Amino acid sequence: MAEAAVDRSSKSGLGPAGKPFSTFERLVAWRYLRSRRKEAFISVIAGFSFVGIMLGVATLIIVMAVMNGFRTELISRILGINGHMIVQPVDGPFTDYPVLSGKLAAVPGIKMALPLVEGQVLASAQAGGSTGALVRGARAEDLTKLKTISDNIKSGDMVGYASGEGVLIGTRMADQLGLRVGDLITLTSPEGDITPMGVNPRIKSYKISGLFEIGMSEYDSSIIFMPLEEAQLFFNAEGLVQSIELFVDNPDDIDNLRPKVEEAAGRQIAITDWRQRNQTFFSALQVERNVMFMILTLIVLVAALNIISGLIMLVKDKGSDIAILRTMGASSGAVMRIFFMTGAAIGIVGTIAGVLLGVIVCLNVESIRQFFSWISGTVLFDPQLYFLSQLPAEMDVGETITVVIMALTLSFLATIFPAWRASKLDPVQALRYE
Repeated sequence: MAEAAVDRSSKSGLGPAGKPFSTFERLVAWRYLRSRRKEAFISVIAGFSFVGIMLGVATLIIVMAVMNGFRTELISRILGINGHMIVQPVDGPFTDYPVLSGKLAAVPGIKMALPLVEGQVLASAQAGGSTGALVRGARAEDLTKLKTISDNIKSGDMVGYASGEGVLIGTRMADQLGLRVGDLITLTSPEGDITPMGVNPRIKSYKISGLFEIGMSEYDSSIIFMPLEEAQLFFNAEGLVQSIELFVDNPDDIDNLRPKVEEAAGRQIAITDWRQRNQTFFSALQVERNVMFMILTLIVLVAALNIISGLIMLVKDKGSDIAILRTMGASSGAVMRIFFMTGAAIGIVGTIAGVLLGVIVCLNVESIRQFFSWISGTVLFDPQLYFLSQLPAEMDVGETITVVIMALTLSFLATIFPAWRASKLDPVQALRYE
């Protein structure tokens, strides 16, 4: 076999002592990758190495894409009604909030400034039943721009809200209290009127103009939206707001926007961003992503170890070929490069196949979920538990490149030792392998 390779390379004008990674070296490496009947076991090991690297790379890409999709969906839902930046007063209440919110909304990178009045209440229905709730007072024009709410009105509309006579509640709260659009909901606030006998709770009933469903049970069961002016009266905050929430184009660019917001405000303010408010949750999510990446990397590592074992067996099996190559004038470097290309080819092809498989699965992950749900007869990724109607998958180019580089690096490193062992065999030692 080696003689035939030498003859063909000689006819092409290339000898064993040619340039590094020459046609001769590539030809011999490719020949070693082709299986013969007596080398079937070695080919099986090489096949398992290929499959292992392919599955490892694909699994890494798929898992990281799904976790990125989860993070994006959770951020969009958690921050769907909560601002990315919360601006609160330090030197006095926001009495000039219409002008101030306009200045903040004009800062490049900020989509909307939402003045808010908030307060805890006890919500109850006339037919009985009550629950704690958070009232958020907002202007109708601002709530219309907040697509998380305005685009998810499941029943009713915002006409009554815009007129200042109705409120919006979540579907889960409505089901819990047995309320529908047009019913009255009674709100009780401990911050009521001050009398000689103390502070009397304020109790008032409002007509329900619409039901919204964000998809997060925590929000759908506990938040009530009230017209801003009505909320100011209800919570004794006439003419002022407690905070202004800012919605930005890029939630990860908060640090660069802080000085711009402080400059635009022109007064002392305290800024809290979404990372500080959800630090524990997103820190746990980040740790989970990192741990999953490390664990799944072991799959690629195991496949790389299979390359080592397969190449060591190939070197032992090709002892006479190595002797012939060295006798014909091949240098130790040429032998090392031949076996290096043999092992690296498995890693390169396996990585490319893994990337293609991962991309295909990520693009069709929801169809695949539905297929396995049909096969198993169970609901995988139940929306009632995860509050997401579809399995999300969002591939990140940087992470995909990192996975490819990592897989190729492990594959290349795995080939160095067997290739080095092959290069150190002289013709006499090589013949002893036979």
